[in-house]
Amino acid sequence: QVQLVESGGGLVQAGGSLKLSCAASGRTFSRNAMGWFRQAPGKEREFGACITRSDGSKLYADSMKGRFTISRDNAKNTVYLQMTRLKPEDTAVYFCAAAQYKASIRDAYDYWGQGTQVTVSS
Repeated sequence: QVQLVESGGGLVQAGGSLKLSCAASGRTFSRNAMGWFRQAPGKEREFGACITRSDGSKLYADSMKGRFTISRDNAKNTVYLQMTRLKPEDTAVYFCAAAQYKASIRDAYDYWGQGTQVTVSS
């Protein structure tokens, strides 16, 4: 089992920044990839970014390229999502998830956090 706990969400004005954290515990070694997804009201949960434990390789959705940066601290079993130049359309619940391999599809991830709300005001 892997437990994931997100933090760092909140209310921010458009153009601002937030940094989300996801702390993992349990059998973290069993999952090589950690990802961030988001779900806006009335929309499907969508992939945002992921990073591998082994070599730190990253994958981004087009919606997050250039403004968001994923990183990880293996010693702390924590993954981060630095979000800059936020837009109202970035408003969503952001979820952390774990998978055995780097992937952009939701079904590849079998452990999920509870989510953290990010609200961007215009």
